[in-house]
Amino acid sequence: MTVLSTAAPPEAGAPRQKRNRPRERWTPYLLLAPAGALLAIFLIYPIGSVVYYSLYKYNVTKPWDNGFIGLENYAAMLRDDLFWQSLRFTGQWVVVEVSLQLVFGLALALVINETFVGRAVSRAMVFSPWAVSGVLTTTIWLLIYNPTTGFGRYLADAGVGAYGTSLLTEPGTAFWAAVLAELWRGVPFFAILILADLQSISGDLYEAAEVDGAGRFRRFWSITLPHLRAAIILSTLLRAVWEFNNVDLLYTLTGGGPGNATMTLPLYVARKAVDAKEFGYGSALTMSAFVILAVCSVTYLWLARAGRETE
Repeated sequence: MTVLSTAAPPEAGAPRQKRNRPRERWTPYLLLAPAGALLAIFLIYPIGSVVYYSLYKYNVTKPWDNGFIGLENYAAMLRDDLFWQSLRFTGQWVVVEVSLQLVFGLALALVINETFVGRAVSRAMVFSPWAVSGVLTTTIWLLIYNPTTGFGRYLADAGVGAYGTSLLTEPGTAFWAAVLAELWRGVPFFAILILADLQSISGDLYEAAEVDGAGRFRRFWSITLPHLRAAIILSTLLRAVWEFNNVDLLYTLTGGGPGNATMTLPLYVARKAVDAKEFGYGSALTMSAFVILAVCSVTYLWLARAGRETE
């Protein structure tokens, strides 16, 4: 009996495999090409344009005075006292806001993670400020701080402060008034992320720790916080970047005043580039903000990674 073999000789498939190798090599790049093109259009090109204009004196209201000036915009920026003042205030704003939002957001997430009557309604009320736009948030707080019809009137009725004064008109109180308004909007962001991570922690860990005699604080320190590390690192980094770039609330709430007391670096960029039409100098300020954010973000992630590796 003759046995017919259906297997092809080894050399029969070799030419086809060789023909397919170039196609397999280029297929991933072809699939990534649309995303790469969009990245180049919406990220690389704008950054390149900002770098280009930062080397020029460019004011649309004075076209006869425009031209290439090299690094003069950066030199002028280093001599600009308002630049350094806005940079210091930006750092203060980011540290205070992110720290307070993290603390209150963590506390709020721990509360609404518990089981109680009306928990669903409480969660909806907690998360609702995050859905409100920055301009609408500012409008709400402008009404609250209104010296005639707002909270200041009731303080004056109680003997605290004078009638007709607003917290936004004094340099000493404008900062904390803006901080309070931004806390109302920013705390739900931390509460949302931390609550999502809290619900992934197994209840068996808490039961085992309770059996071993661990108290509430010990369970929080040894079980809850280590599990929340990744969520805290991510949320603080994202929120720090957003608070650094915060323009809408401060622009409409204080406008950088009084007397530039609440002027952040992005707000200073808006004043120079949008209001004064100094696009060249505004581009140089933007590049400085970009470099500062990039360095701080990389350093923060490196420190967070180093901290995990040492444990």
